[in-house]
Amino acid sequence: MKNTISSRVADFLKNYPPFNEMHENDLLKLSSQIRILYQEKGSVIFNEGEKAHKDFYVVHKGAVDLRKTETNAIIDLCDEGDIFGLRPLMANEDYKLEAKAFEESILYAIPIDVFKPFTKTYEELGDFLIESFASNTRNPYAQGDYGKLLSSNGGLTHSETRGSSIDLQPIKYSKKIVSCGPNTNAKTVAQLMAKKDVGSVLVIKENLPIGIITDKDLLNTIANSIPADNLKAKDIMMSPVITYPKVLSISQAQMAMMKNDISHLCLTEDGTVNSPVVGVLSTQDIMIALGNSPVALMKAITRSEKIGSLRAVRKNIRVLLKDYLDSNIPMSITSKIISELNDACMKQVIKISLSKLKNPPPVEFAWLALGSQGRGEQLLQTDQDNTLIFQDVSDELLPQTTTYFLELSKLINKGLFKIGYEYCPAEMMASNPKWCLSLSEWKGITSHWIINPGSDEVLQSSIFFDYNLTYGNASLVDELTEHIFDNIRKYPVFYFHLAAGALQNPSPTGFFRRFLLEEDGKYKDLFDLKMRALMPLTDAARVLILSHEIKKINNTAERFEKLAELEPANSELYLSCSYATKALLKFRAKQGIRHADSGRYIPMESLNKEEKVKLKRTFKIIKEIQDVVGFRFKVSNLLR
Repeated sequence: MKNTISSRVADFLKNYPPFNEMHENDLLKLSSQIRILYQEKGSVIFNEGEKAHKDFYVVHKGAVDLRKTETNAIIDLCDEGDIFGLRPLMANEDYKLEAKAFEESILYAIPIDVFKPFTKTYEELGDFLIESFASNTRNPYAQGDYGKLLSSNGGLTHSETRGSSIDLQPIKYSKKIVSCGPNTNAKTVAQLMAKKDVGSVLVIKENLPIGIITDKDLLNTIANSIPADNLKAKDIMMSPVITYPKVLSISQAQMAMMKNDISHLCLTEDGTVNSPVVGVLSTQDIMIALGNSPVALMKAITRSEKIGSLRAVRKNIRVLLKDYLDSNIPMSITSKIISELNDACMKQVIKISLSKLKNPPPVEFAWLALGSQGRGEQLLQTDQDNTLIFQDVSDELLPQTTTYFLELSKLINKGLFKIGYEYCPAEMMASNPKWCLSLSEWKGITSHWIINPGSDEVLQSSIFFDYNLTYGNASLVDELTEHIFDNIRKYPVFYFHLAAGALQNPSPTGFFRRFLLEEDGKYKDLFDLKMRALMPLTDAARVLILSHEIKKINNTAERFEKLAELEPANSELYLSCSYATKALLKFRAKQGIRHADSGRYIPMESLNKEEKVKLKRTFKIIKEIQDVVGFRFKVSNLLR
């Protein structure tokens, strides 16, 4: 009789690596030995330093966080299909992290002694787990955290976030294989190479590679005055062909080419000449991969002297973002790298714009990014939100000074538009005279918002108060920051209005947890991810962090992590909010790349069941954090 439970376990596992490499019968055999564990929220699966279990684990439903006990910092969060607890299997050591149920969860406990024999039958299983363990990640393709999951500070250093992990990422190779037989005429090979626009042709015999001919080989033949009509492929091919497995990092590919003094690698199923070819890798592929590394992109940005060249770099940043998302690199790393690159692009636009003016700035100034740009959360190119502050001058000089900076701002806004940042529909840009003011003028404006907090004032302060210095004099920004906090101390009722505004965002779901879609207009029947999911978290983090008078932490996830430190009683909720924010930003970025837009409005029919489940999971804590905000700042239910 068929074991229904084992079949259900196998049906789940076959959707996730490395179990998707196993034959159905073997997966059923393994599944019959798996134990199913129910974990209540907050329950511990294993403690740091605990003796190794006889099983490793796969998350079936729910989520499990891995953390360092000493700092209580969450190092990773395992979701459906993720593997954890590999240390006993790979190193026969005690656990280095604590594993705790992040929410009510169901786990599959896989006996190590039952699983080990399958790693000999299926090389892919062993490779996956070895790579996963060696890179200290639950997924060997998420190598942006390579070797750093257990670092002393729980994260990457500044230099590492600038792109050293790029060398460890799997490299993309050409799967369009151009081949010929050993007796093919050399002239025909040359014609084939030109027709297919490739730099190499594989020589195949009985479906296996026996040699490779590159454009360099053909040129050498011509240079030596050997008539191509008299030669066959086997006469000019390089043999034996150098082969490698299909899963290859950029560093491994570079080393292989340097070691063998070749420009092309033949990739086969098992890395030997005795298995079918799956692709070809060239030095050009490596150059393209390295060209999209953060370090290369940063150099390209700083060397750009024209707006047009920056636009080309911006396209490559989007490619890098897609690669990071596809490689499942942690969102905290991805957002920092992409934000730094975006910030560098804006700085370069400002420098180019300054060079176009006849005269240098009459006084010191500061260019501030606002909204999602200021929070370091603008992964995709959306609209601009920015402002300019300039040093105070006398009343006589104010008009001409304002005129100078408005002219500069128009150049900058135009430059940002040319590299892909749309103009703000509400004109919250420095080229608008209302957003290009002296320090004293900005002090007056922000004081008005705080003392007279109407709905428009709260909205503008919500956007403005996430400001971040992009270029210019930091002391101007610091002075404005101190002025804002001094005013809020005098008028603490401002927190009430800011909190009330934070609770006005519409709910993401309705009855029976159905997604609430836009009812009319251009985006009818689409889900507004920004307004219904991200904004409630962003607004809550802002008012809570401001109430603690914490400065210079603008990123929403980082604000929640800081709040977890400041309020240990609410630590679990705040860390959940941080995780949800990063998950939603990642989701939006993926949707934006998929649909070639900002990722804000999502057609629900484009999501599969798993995506909908994961999206709804992030909604759970929105109500909880809004309840905290409502209670703390005494916002009545009538206002909500």
